[in-house]
Amino acid sequence: MLVVELDRISGDSIDLVGGKAAGLGEVISAGERVPAGFCVTTEAHRSGTVPADEVAAAYEALGGGRVAVRSSATAEDLPDASFAGQQDTYLDVEGVDDLLTAVRRCWDSLWTDRAVAYRRDRDIDDDAVHMAVVVQRMVEPRAAGVLFTANPVTGTRGETVVDAVPGLGTAVVDGTVQPEHHVVSADGAHRGPDDGCLSPDEVAALRAAGERLQRHFGAPQDVEWAVDHDGTPWILQSRAITTLFPLPDHRDDGTHAYFEVGHMQGMLRPFTPMGLSAMEVVAAAWLGSRETDPGGGDGMVAAVGNRFYLDLTPYLRNRWMRGSLPGAMTVYGPRAVAAVRSLLDDPRFAPRSGRGRVELGRAVRVVARALPLTGRIIGDGVAALVDPDDARRRFLRAGEAFRPRSTGAPERVLPSPERLEYAMDLQNEALTKGMAPMMGPLCVALLSARVPELLLRGIADPGEIATVLGGMPHNVTTEMDLALWRLADGAREHRELLQDTPPRELADRYRSGTLPDIGLDGFLERYGHRGAAEIDVGVPRWSEDPAPLFAAIANYLRVTDPDQAPDRRFARAAAEAERTRTVLVRRALATRPLRAYLAAFFFDRARSLAGMREYPKFAWLYAMAETRRQLLRVGAEMVEAGRLDLPDDIMFLRVPEARALVDGEDQRPLVAERRAEYLREGRRRRVPPVLLSDGTDVETTLPALTSGADGELVGVPASSGTVTGAARVIRDPAGASLEPGEILVAPTTDPGWTPLFMTAGGLVVETGSTMAHGPTVAREYGIPAVICVPGATELIRDGQRITIDGGTGTIRVEDEERSGEPRAVEGG
Repeated sequence: MLVVELDRISGDSIDLVGGKAAGLGEVISAGERVPAGFCVTTEAHRSGTVPADEVAAAYEALGGGRVAVRSSATAEDLPDASFAGQQDTYLDVEGVDDLLTAVRRCWDSLWTDRAVAYRRDRDIDDDAVHMAVVVQRMVEPRAAGVLFTANPVTGTRGETVVDAVPGLGTAVVDGTVQPEHHVVSADGAHRGPDDGCLSPDEVAALRAAGERLQRHFGAPQDVEWAVDHDGTPWILQSRAITTLFPLPDHRDDGTHAYFEVGHMQGMLRPFTPMGLSAMEVVAAAWLGSRETDPGGGDGMVAAVGNRFYLDLTPYLRNRWMRGSLPGAMTVYGPRAVAAVRSLLDDPRFAPRSGRGRVELGRAVRVVARALPLTGRIIGDGVAALVDPDDARRRFLRAGEAFRPRSTGAPERVLPSPERLEYAMDLQNEALTKGMAPMMGPLCVALLSARVPELLLRGIADPGEIATVLGGMPHNVTTEMDLALWRLADGAREHRELLQDTPPRELADRYRSGTLPDIGLDGFLERYGHRGAAEIDVGVPRWSEDPAPLFAAIANYLRVTDPDQAPDRRFARAAAEAERTRTVLVRRALATRPLRAYLAAFFFDRARSLAGMREYPKFAWLYAMAETRRQLLRVGAEMVEAGRLDLPDDIMFLRVPEARALVDGEDQRPLVAERRAEYLREGRRRRVPPVLLSDGTDVETTLPALTSGADGELVGVPASSGTVTGAARVIRDPAGASLEPGEILVAPTTDPGWTPLFMTAGGLVVETGSTMAHGPTVAREYGIPAVICVPGATELIRDGQRITIDGGTGTIRVEDEERSGEPRAVEGG
């Protein structure tokens, strides 16, 4: 079929007519008014020849005259890819010859640079895309524009946004004029001009049409419309809004507020479904609640967009707890504080009776589980204060003693159901028996790092105290990075090979045994259970995929200045810490001798113990790596049984679904759906830090924060010092490179990122807290760092020279032009 009328098209015919035509067919079937027209199908495009006779006949049947000719590719107007503006549209086309020319031009627009780049960015195969063309009678509009059935800026569902201009609506789409803007809230309240090109009644009618289309399609819609000179509204296009963050799933009718907590562990990328579900199993065990899938809506945590969110609602509505929330958010930056303050003023989160009892019950369960450990924690903490070196040795023994329990899993053939349950139990044991001996010294370590700031208030500034806590010994992540540096330094005889060969190829050669021995086996024996996004059990470890390590090694081999060698930088930070400690204690002795002695005592305890804060997670990851290994074995068994296609397909199931899998259920269709969802969410650049259950991204509703002087960006100071250098914007550490002295600008960081720190001159991060991994390691290397800079990876261009001040939390752009050629900055 080469040509088909629009009113004969259904929504399931995308392969024949493309996304736009399929959508218009559905709009017609929904009973909405659509300009008459026809579609030149993908069969014609595949043939390579415009079917002139069929097009001419359809044009004549349409009555001739002026028509609009619009692209309708098979990858267009899809739920996860709108392709808005990527292919061409031609208006006021008249006559058969001009119509045939316009159809050819629409075909050609499939291969414009912007369309090809858009597909590549979304992993859409060029060979799988074909072009259909929609031809419709032109509407002579008095006004036209676009309508969104959910606010595309704030994400609020039920809030309709209408942008309108006189005449053709292309001016709204291409941004050449400022449209009149109407917002209609869920209760019908209208914000916008009453005397513009649309009357309030016309806005209401368009809103009603949008709601009908949303119900028909089952998702919020982006609608193009026109109102003719008779006042008749026409629908020109309707497609899903592809940019909205998913809605939380909650089970009551009230509004809930959620806070994204994954960034504390450097997780802004989505979790795999198994990663989320495994964490939920652990959380349920700790909280003493029933095991549920994340996102069930009745617990303290929820999974939204495959990210972890904490439900703040009970705390906001508790009259005794709500006042402390803004202070608790300070470590996440001023935007988070402002967002929570706005919620305290929101009547939907006013205090309610009964909520305290619910939270008290939860708190009692947690305390009851922790109570048997309290005596041991106190005893171990006192021992750590008395003899921190002995406490540290016992701390390390506890973690290393747990390692064989985590990695010594039974190798005998187990039934898959038993192996699955064994995998889930590993982490529960790690976070109870494994962590218990570490809790006392860890509490003392964190307390010791905080007390000097209180004792020396008015005597020392926070930057000086932060310096004392830099170059901290005994940090397993720092030790890991320095071990990789020593490995690279010892491999300089293979420098050309390691720098000139792509990391993926080096990883393949390492696995095949054809790479020279550079000592990587020993490194992976100690650290191979780590990697980027390592708290997600669904993500490969370095032992499975060492390509990121080869990228880091190549970075290290670029260091030619001995003074910039990471081990020397770390030694300088440690020496500066000791010097500053001496200065501060002497300064305090002059006026506050008791405080001076106490500060010296706690500084010493902090430097002996605070570096250990990374170690409990390090030990837990042994269990997580073994959990992953066992799950992959179950996955391999299910491949043999014909219920999965690949062993790691199991990572796209939740625990209950995996149980159904081993009980005989074929889960391949669900895995395909989940993989597609995971890839879509992985492309998302912004994750709402504070999210309401109606989809509102709370930060987008706040007034803009005052920036620093002369347009400086302002964040949270995380590691003192000032540095100027070229910004290197990196969104994924896998395969990324960072020249010595460049300033790393990233959405977030976790220990999988820290090998990049070894050549970084400074660090800028969009999220996080001062206690998160990235800032902690930056302080220990003496690298200036600024965190909680919203949109930093968009506002700072790759290659710009910037100056960051980690003491004041400011970033200044030194030039507006790129200082070098654009580089590939995303790994993989």
